[in-house]
Amino acid sequence: MTTTYIAQPIAPRVLKELRTTDDAGRPMDPVTDTEGGAPLRCCLGRSGPGDRIALVSYAPLRRWAAEKGVDPGAYDEVGPVFIHADDCPGPDADAGIPFTNAHRTVRRYSAEGRIVGGRLVEESAGFEQAFMEAFDDPAVALVHVRAVEYGCFLYEVRRDPADTP
Repeated sequence: MTTTYIAQPIAPRVLKELRTTDDAGRPMDPVTDTEGGAPLRCCLGRSGPGDRIALVSYAPLRRWAAEKGVDPGAYDEVGPVFIHADDCPGPDADAGIPFTNAHRTVRRYSAEGRIVGGRLVEESAGFEQAFMEAFDDPAVALVHVRAVEYGCFLYEVRRDPADTP
């Protein structure tokens, strides 16, 4: 059986909260993107010129841990992410794994919210192997993909629920 993986955008419920007050307690401050190209975590695409976007603070592991009833401890991070300032339709269902055009870190987390490993992915073809290695480890509950240049959270990856026996 081939396992597939799903890149998770920021959930609509969370986006609604972030558009009011972000995870650092600041109100959203939208701008009009004049150049385009910002990696948007709401739809897992890039902004276009003229899009209204916002840079907000987001704590992905903290939010996941709260849903699971665990404490991520010192691994709780808050960092900047771009989102559309207004509702958007979310990612294209057939888009696949986004933002694979640069070096990325695939960071693995346990069910307790602790880092249990990571890996540098240097080319687009390496993502499937990195996800397979991560989820072959029974200690891995979820994976974060991050930009190497700035360490920014790009998206969470989970196994496709259809692949669960």
